[in-house]
Amino acid sequence: MNAAKQNKITIAGFLVTLTGAILFSTKAIIVKKAFGNTHTDALTLLTLRMVFSLPFYLVSAVISSNQKGNIRMSRKEWLYVVLLGLFGYYFSSLFDFIGLQYISAGLERLILFLYPTFAVLINVYFFKQPMSRSQKIALLLTYLGIAIAYYGELTIDTGNPNFFLGSFLVFLCAITYSIYIAGSGKIIPLIGANKFTGFAMLAATAGIFMHFIVVGNIQTLNTGVGLWQYGILLAIVATVIPSFMISNGLKRIGANNVAIISGIGPVSTIVQAHYILGESIFTEQIIGTLLVITGVLLIGWKRKAAGAG
Repeated sequence: MNAAKQNKITIAGFLVTLTGAILFSTKAIIVKKAFGNTHTDALTLLTLRMVFSLPFYLVSAVISSNQKGNIRMSRKEWLYVVLLGLFGYYFSSLFDFIGLQYISAGLERLILFLYPTFAVLINVYFFKQPMSRSQKIALLLTYLGIAIAYYGELTIDTGNPNFFLGSFLVFLCAITYSIYIAGSGKIIPLIGANKFTGFAMLAATAGIFMHFIVVGNIQTLNTGVGLWQYGILLAIVATVIPSFMISNGLKRIGANNVAIISGIGPVSTIVQAHYILGESIFTEQIIGTLLVITGVLLIGWKRKAAGAG
């Protein structure tokens, strides 16, 4: 009954998930604007993002730990939560922010959107889950789409010496984030989604703060109100609000429907990048985006079919 209810898309569930996915897609736009207008570095911007996000996730962790029926975590579960938090929002965010210094927002979002395919591969090779024929087709479509879009971007962005470096860093971001997604699917049923998210984000924040203390420059945090405004936008608009909206969407319509609706992300980023950042929209990008989204949706559809059985 619950599964059937979650497979049903309600208007409220659709709207909250769609809005959350679009707000998440603003991250790359805000980061690119911050780099262009403040000349800050990736670590400083990422640190500010976590400074303003920290209170919300701290409250979430405290509330979830004091709720009735709270499950005490074992040492092994604590280790998993910390490691997954570091992979999901420390390493992946750092790779992503540095990569965005060198490639377009549209290409970044497209490469990053490969993370569901990497999660499938992790489940196949580490958790010994068999790969279906439709999943193989999905992988082929997504990587073909990236290749086409990448080729088109390469022919346009010919004067960028760090194009391949930026692409590689965002690719690493997609891999580390897929580790977070695959691992969270194993531990969330044991300890609960809100508790996992709260403590995983706190672990990531601790990692980022320690990184900044060791190699960051505290003076860069005082470069003006504009930089702090971008940090607040990143934290509230592109991180906290959409994360809670997506969580609400998961409760209302289920994970598979959320995954499918979130396919709007790359399209939203490309459109925003065109009108806000002045990035070009070209044929290869459109074709590649459609192939990537089709592949990711095919993976989500397969999961839905398997769950229905």
